[in-house]
Amino acid sequence: MKNQPFVERLGFALAGWRTGWRRERSFRTQAVIGAVAVVALVVLHPAAIWWAIVAVLIALILALELLNGAIESVIDLLHPGLHDEIKAAKDMVAGAVLAISTAALVVGLALLVDRAPVLLHDWGWWR
Repeated sequence: MKNQPFVERLGFALAGWRTGWRRERSFRTQAVIGAVAVVALVVLHPAAIWWAIVAVLIALILALELLNGAIESVIDLLHPGLHDEIKAAKDMVAGAVLAISTAALVVGLALLVDRAPVLLHDWGWWR
């Protein structure tokens, strides 16, 4: 599997996205939320830095969801039974997704605060 041509490696990565979409409800949910965030950027017309920050956060969240699903799949394969350490590992990976998702919410709120005066003025609510 090592040293495959770029196109084949890209195919493996895209297969990972397809598998994540098919198998992981959380990945689908986060992808939809990411799409909503992009729509919000289109509506809010923020500076380019906001686009970059949101894009990086969307990518991080989706990447962590894929890692979470992959780690849980391996754990379930190797140790299908219940065990305190298995639960702890799964909870920690889910906690990583929650951490970056919380950061994304904070960024979203900061974006709204940054854009509020402009939006209120444009909508005639600010004089």
